[in-house]
Amino acid sequence: MSMPVSIFDTGLRGPCSRRAVLGAGIATGLVGRASLAAPSDPRWVLPRILPHEARRQDLTRAYLAAHLPKDHPHDPQVVHMTPRAIVLHWTGSSSSNGVWNTFASATLSGRPELQGAGALNVGVPFLVERDGICWRLLPDTRICRHVIGLNHCAIGIENTADGPLGGDSRAPLTRAQVDRNSVLVRLLVERYPTIRWLLGHHEYRKMEATPLFAERDPTYRTTKIDPGAAFMRAVRTQVADLHLQSPALL
Repeated sequence: MSMPVSIFDTGLRGPCSRRAVLGAGIATGLVGRASLAAPSDPRWVLPRILPHEARRQDLTRAYLAAHLPKDHPHDPQVVHMTPRAIVLHWTGSSSSNGVWNTFASATLSGRPELQGAGALNVGVPFLVERDGICWRLLPDTRICRHVIGLNHCAIGIENTADGPLGGDSRAPLTRAQVDRNSVLVRLLVERYPTIRWLLGHHEYRKMEATPLFAERDPTYRTTKIDPGAAFMRAVRTQVADLHLQSPALL
């Protein structure tokens, strides 16, 4: 289903050009809201900041209080993390505008498999389009709901796609996304030397064997297939010199 362009609607009908999208962002004050972003972002990381931050923070605190084990060292009132891992995802959609609109609300809607685990909406700091365009949605270290058991320590990167790299879906993952994810992983590891793990969302259950995994409810688990082995293999090949740990080896 086609989704509205939301705050990036320039008043033009039909697909928006990159120039029009960025111009709309400036016109609506979006770029001015980039104070939430890291000041050292390279030019290829473009601001598209999610709204409702105060409400999102309140819901994040409630989520952490409900899901972190009571003896966990992370204070659930603190909505920023010390990053230990990076988790790569695909969105399950071909529309980046639709994804942004889904993430824009602080409160989760739909997703019945997640509703019982809290009202906080899903989200991540970064969204990478199929042509490699990279959007910043939230600060690097902002705790987001994107991976069970690791939200308190893992930075998430979403990729606009509905299928695996090399697959035959309508909008599969691309080599441009492999390249952009690899560069983004390098950037984050340079910023945060505490990051020692790189995993795909489909690998998160293997992290239960590590001290990083923290989830109070033993029944709260989901089955994931994104972004798939081919995509992770391609990204890991490009960042092999970083010597990041992989749950695939557990």
